Amino acid sequence: MDPDDALANLFFSDEGIDDPVPLYRALREAAPVHHSATGAFVLTRFEDCREALRDNRLGKANRASGSLIPNSDPAADELRREQVQRSIDEKRSASMLFLNPPHHTRQRALVSRVFTPRRVEKMRENIKHLSDQIIGDFVAEGGGDLLDKVAFPLPVAVIGQLVGVPEQDWPQFRDLVSQSAAGLEPGATVDDLTLAEESRSEVSAYFVELVKERRANPQDDLLSDLLAVEEAGDSLNEGEVIAVATLLFAAGFETTTNLIGNGMGALLRHPDQKERLWADPSLLASAVDEMLRWDSPIQFDARTALEDAEIAGVKIPKDSTVITLLGAANTDPAQFTNAEAFDITRDEGQPMSFGSGIHYCLGANLSRAEGQEVFSALIGTCTSIELAGDLKRRRRMGFRGYESVPVEIVAR
Repeated sequence: MDPDDALANLFFSDEGIDDPVPLYRALREAAPVHHSATGAFVLTRFEDCREALRDNRLGKANRASGSLIPNSDPAADELRREQVQRSIDEKRSASMLFLNPPHHTRQRALVSRVFTPRRVEKMRENIKHLSDQIIGDFVAEGGGDLLDKVAFPLPVAVIGQLVGVPEQDWPQFRDLVSQSAAGLEPGATVDDLTLAEESRSEVSAYFVELVKERRANPQDDLLSDLLAVEEAGDSLNEGEVIAVATLLFAAGFETTTNLIGNGMGALLRHPDQKERLWADPSLLASAVDEMLRWDSPIQFDARTALEDAEIAGVKIPKDSTVITLLGAANTDPAQFTNAEAFDITRDEGQPMSFGSGIHYCLGANLSRAEGQEVFSALIGTCTSIELAGDLKRRRRMGFRGYESVPVEIVAR
């Protein structure tokens, strides 16, 4: 298959979205560093992706670029370019997700002072309590849609409490964050992009008001700590606090929701692995890492060459876009034994699902902890969990997940 055809099928066909692995394999074998028809360089091997994400010559774009993949809608492509350029010009994307050193280094150092591994570990007991409570209700009802009843409520409760978003406001963010994320998909339509812009503006406006309230009345939460953090006389300005809080809150449940949903989907499709996990809960940590690897909630990331660079012997000219297909990296047979198989006992290092380098996900440990506690609670409260309907994918590849995960449960 022509590599550009494989890319188009990967992002636009039902077959590619349902099962991208054969297309990842075809791309890796035909052109592991593929210079696509749009001018972007597409990487599919684990080591190449890791090298690109750790190379500071490749960073976040300082200007809007065009299509990432072939065959995108020209009108949508132009609207995306306008939105990105406006965001850059207005410096609205001032969170560290979109920054390069030294600005990224400064902001991440300040945020890391309050979003620490110790803080996440202290939350573990609360995550366990919330998981037991939510799973207990779910099991008592005999199951239902795992996404709706478990995979959304738990992460939004965890990140909502951490950041400081009042509980009564949590439900409104499910659609807003999902709509915002849809605008980041390569296949986003004009309607998707328009709705995404409106949703991002609404979320930003919410946090503007919440920051004002927290500045006047600090609480024991991350948002108040972000407003107060200081190091060597430096602190986050109000715009940065809003951008960081928005990023942490939105990313804190969108990806974890899909981790839980995709993980359950993987177990349901591999009953032998589900039975093995239920028989031996000590495998929870490796099982969650395997869920992340086998069906990652994030399937790709992109960088821009800030200067001329080289990857795997291929020259990458300045201003080129580099796409790291994280899902392909996670099924690279050079990195993982029997890479396309789902094996909860696998112990071959962490997958690429949370990225690598200076933009490695700050919430990786938090997300893993939530996944482990959810499945621990399920193991402890039910003897059987079976599919009760169709597993249908959302038509998304960047933020990969299901529309619903219907299950029937038998309580212990």
